[in-house]
Amino acid sequence: MALEVNGKVIETDEEGYLANINDWTPEVAEAMAKADGVDLTENHWEVINFLREYYDEYQIAPAVRVLTKAIGKKLGKEKGNSKYLYELFPYGPAKQACKYAGLPKPTGCV
Repeated sequence: MALEVNGKVIETDEEGYLANINDWTPEVAEAMAKADGVDLTENHWEVINFLREYYDEYQIAPAVRVLTKAIGKKLGKEKGNSKYLYELFPYGPAKQACKYAGLPKPTGCV
């Protein structure tokens, strides 16, 4: 599968995750979200940027429990909970947010 962004074809797997994480740009994230009918807000970007930093540090995409705890530590309790994250990413906070962040699918996600 593929996604076209600014005239460039970006390869993805069958679930829409990037084949090459180095192809990620904010425009790619916007295109992925638009394909899902999602308008990325500042709150979405907070989570997406957090995930990219987490991945840079640990070389792994966090599962939802780890993501929730880590977001709570960095962004506060009101954002570090499942309800808030599912409102932003209804298809699964770890799964959908990692996809938009250009990261591999988190381990343990179906």
